[in-house]
Amino acid sequence: MTDFSIENTIEGPVIGLDEVGRGPIAGPVVSCGVIYNSYEILETKIPIRDSKKLTRKQRLELFKLFKQMKTKKILKYYLGLATVEEIDQINILEATKLSMKRVIDKFNNPTASIIIDGNFKLEYKNANEKSIIGGDKVSLSIATASIIAKIHRDRLMSILDNKYPHFGWKQNAGYGTQKHIDAIKKRGPTNCHRKTFDPIKSLIKK
Repeated sequence: MTDFSIENTIEGPVIGLDEVGRGPIAGPVVSCGVIYNSYEILETKIPIRDSKKLTRKQRLELFKLFKQMKTKKILKYYLGLATVEEIDQINILEATKLSMKRVIDKFNNPTASIIIDGNFKLEYKNANEKSIIGGDKVSLSIATASIIAKIHRDRLMSILDNKYPHFGWKQNAGYGTQKHIDAIKKRGPTNCHRKTFDPIKSLIKK
């Protein structure tokens, strides 16, 4: 269950960071950072937790709530992404870190500490940071970031689906489903596909 236990152990503002889109074979990686200005217990009909454990409808309901909370200044959030080109140039882990650094820059708050869902360090601008494996299952800040990032990336992939309707991105969000892979084999990869990811990498080599 997510709560503010981790945030409460850290002095000053805390940015909870999470990403969506490390695994797909198409589309950008998207990160979100969230600062809660109040650590009061949140009473929500839908539990705020890892976005993968929620339905699309539940995520959208929570996203509406987060926008209201942002208006009331209970929380603040920013998004950042790394492009397909950047993923192919510097690899997915470094691109993920880059998208997170872009989020941190948007907060423009050098006193903020960072908690990250994952097992890697950003080591960025001397920020106090902590990596938490499964952070979106324990931290409300990270879980909120996970949901907002997922909503945003799914919307991006839906927009790209309108341009490239054969790959099923509205349904698969760029992940390598059989339909998606069959469409790549039939039509070839687009500029939205990650050329360093298999099976695209193997198909290009043929």
